[in-house]
Amino acid sequence: MSLPFRHGRMMRSGLLWSMRRFSSQSPGLADSGGASKGLCFDLSEDQQQIKEVARKFARETVLPKAAELDRTMEYPYDLIKEAWNLGLMNVHIPPELGGLGLGVVEECLSSEEIAFACSGVATAVLGNSLASMPLLVGGSDQLKKEFLGRLIAEPILAAYCVTEPGAGSDVAGIKTRSERKGKEFVINGSKMWITNAGPANWYFVLTRSNPDPKCPAGKAFTAFVVERETPGVSVGKKEINMGQRCSDTRGVSFEDVVVPESQIIGTEGAGFKLAMAAFDRTRPGVGAGAVGIAQRALEEALKYSLERKTMGTQIINHQAVSQLIADIAIGVETARLVVLKSAYEVDNGRRNTYYASIGKCLAADIANKAATDAVQVFGGAGYNTEYPVEKLIRDAKIYQIYEGTAQIQRLIIARELLARMQ
Repeated sequence: MSLPFRHGRMMRSGLLWSMRRFSSQSPGLADSGGASKGLCFDLSEDQQQIKEVARKFARETVLPKAAELDRTMEYPYDLIKEAWNLGLMNVHIPPELGGLGLGVVEECLSSEEIAFACSGVATAVLGNSLASMPLLVGGSDQLKKEFLGRLIAEPILAAYCVTEPGAGSDVAGIKTRSERKGKEFVINGSKMWITNAGPANWYFVLTRSNPDPKCPAGKAFTAFVVERETPGVSVGKKEINMGQRCSDTRGVSFEDVVVPESQIIGTEGAGFKLAMAAFDRTRPGVGAGAVGIAQRALEEALKYSLERKTMGTQIINHQAVSQLIADIAIGVETARLVVLKSAYEVDNGRRNTYYASIGKCLAADIANKAATDAVQVFGGAGYNTEYPVEKLIRDAKIYQIYEGTAQIQRLIIARELLARMQ
C-alpha cells in the first residue's frame, strides 16, 4: 500500500500541509465556495482523502486478518505500525509537536472505517487518543513535548488508567492513592480493564491525592504521566474478553511507585476534571467505531440477502427480511449523523458533553441491534463462526460498556437537559 502521508516533520507540503491548513480553519465543514454558510453534510476534499486512506487500509489490510486475529487473540502490532505510518494514529497531536493537528471529525472518519474491518484493531489504534487527551488539555509544554512527542517519533502506545476493580462508572470512587513526599509523589493502587496496558510505553494515571472523603471530586484527585518502566509498576495477564479479542486489556498495579511532581498533569487536585474533559473529545470516536460495526452489519446482511434464496427467490424479496435490513440502514444513518455532530461541536470550540453522550449511546445501541439483526438475516449460518456476523455481536457489546456505560450516558443526557431548564 502506498503511504500518502506520514507523521512527524518529514513532510511539510501536499496532503499533510493541506490537512493542517484545513483543520485550523473550519473543522468539520466542507468548503461551500461562499454560496452558503449554513448547514452542510458534505465532506471537504481533505476529509474525503482521510476517509479513503482509512477505508483502503481497513478493507485491504485489516479485514483479511480480522478473523484470524479474533481466533488467536494476537495483538496486531503490524497493523498498528502501518496505521501509524499512514498517519491514522495520533491525528489530534498539534503541528508544533510534529503531529497533524486534525480535528475530532477526522478521527471519527478514520475510526468508523477501521472498526468496519475489526473493532478490536480500531480500539487498539484509538487507545492513544484517550491516554493523551488529558495531556493535551492540561499538560505542561514540557510534558507534551516529552510524552506526546514519543507517539509521533515512533509507533508506540499509551494507556488511560482510571477504571479499578471496584470503580468503573463511579470514577469518584477510585482507591488508588498518591501521597506527596517533598517534590515527589508515591502511588499505590490497582487499575483494571486497561486498554493497551500491555504494550503501553506510558500511562495516564488518575489517583486520589486528598484522603478526606468529604473533599469534592474536583479537588480530590491528581493525574500523572507514569512511565511503564518505573519501579513498582506491574502489568497483569491479558484478559480473555467476549469480543475485540485482539485488543489488549489488562490490570495495572502500582506499588510504592515514585513519580516526580513534574509529571503531574495540570495542577495538584485537578485530575478528575482532566479525566472527564477527555471524554468529550474521545466519545465521538468511540461512537464512530460503533457506527463502523453497524455499517459492516448492514453490508454483510445485504450481500447475504442477495445470495441466499428460499421459496424460489432471494431472501431480500421477503418482506420480513427486507424490513430487518431497512432497520439497520435507518440506525446506521442516524447514528452517524449524531456522532459527527458531537465531533463538529467540540472541533468548533463548543462544549459537546450533551451531544457526545447522545452520539456514543445511540451508536452503541444501534451497533448491538444491527449486529443482532444481521445474524437474524443469516439465520443458522449467522450463528456459525465461519460467517462474519457472529463476531459483530461479540464486538459490539463493549460499546455499551467502555468509556461510560449506556446507562451513564443517559444520566449525563438527563443532567444536561435539566441544566438547560434552570
